[in-house]
Amino acid sequence: MKNPFRSIRVFFGEMIAELKKASWPAFPELRESTLLVIVASVLMGVFTSLSDFSLYQVVDLFTSLVS
Repeated sequence: MKNPFRSIRVFFGEMIAELKKASWPAFPELRESTLLVIVASVLMGVFTSLSDFSLYQVVDLFTSLVS
């Protein structure tokens, strides 16, 4: 029977080896990327809110005309 703990140990060993090969961003690059994601998220939220509000007003106008 295969030992499950051996395969777990092999998996974590390989995972650590791959993580050591990865290139990690420097702090300034990480800060800029984080700021970019926050700004993009805020802009997308504002766009979605304005689109939703506008669409609601148009639908409300049409339903008030039909009623």
